Amino acid sequence: MRDAGSDAHAAPFPRELLAGDTLAAARAILGARLVRDPSSRDATGERRIGRIVEVEAYIGEEDRASHARFGPTDRNRVMFGPPGVAYVYLVYGMYHCLNVVTEPPTRPAALLIRAVEPLAGIDAMRAARAASRRGTGTRSPADARLAAGPGLVCAAFSIDRSHTGLDLCDPTSPLRLEAAPRGEAAPDAVETPRVGIDYAAEPWASVPWRFLIAGNPSVSGPVRRQRP
Repeated sequence: MRDAGSDAHAAPFPRELLAGDTLAAARAILGARLVRDPSSRDATGERRIGRIVEVEAYIGEEDRASHARFGPTDRNRVMFGPPGVAYVYLVYGMYHCLNVVTEPPTRPAALLIRAVEPLAGIDAMRAARAASRRGTGTRSPADARLAAGPGLVCAAFSIDRSHTGLDLCDPTSPLRLEAAPRGEAAPDAVETPRVGIDYAAEPWASVPWRFLIAGNPSVSGPVRRQRP
């Protein structure tokens, strides 16, 4: 299966779009491609490609939902570095989550990739899911749901903490971001509060920093509108 929007001439996602305002970067990255080249360990040998359909923004040390609130640590130090770099962390000791660092160095910010719409390498995604702790189980999910959640994105694309620090804007990286194909219509974006961060209290629990493509079947869950 081949995605007409990703080939040898696909353009890397522009780093300058990630170097500026994180909320603008969140809107710009919707529709971009997440690409995973096959490795020698991949049974199918397929390149995996998906359209980014949902992200969340985490901005600055003042954001009480962000890992940056603790200041620089061994875990989050990459957030204080240059834009376009991967930050992968583990939650609940089980699930990896992929983030893309944004804004200039010393200003810690990132976009959590919450959901991806599979476009190519479906068999490879299923095999990766089955080999991970997020296996498909007895029920086989629809193609659109293979990467419908941050942990599922990493499972389907074989992403773990070893990818932290990888330059996602480098066209030679085995895991990278590519721009949407030229001529593809810009998606309609919906903005809602972020998911699962009530611990952060207000105003951080309610800021509309979750961005998703309206009506896309790969979005991770219900569209929870901004609180009044």
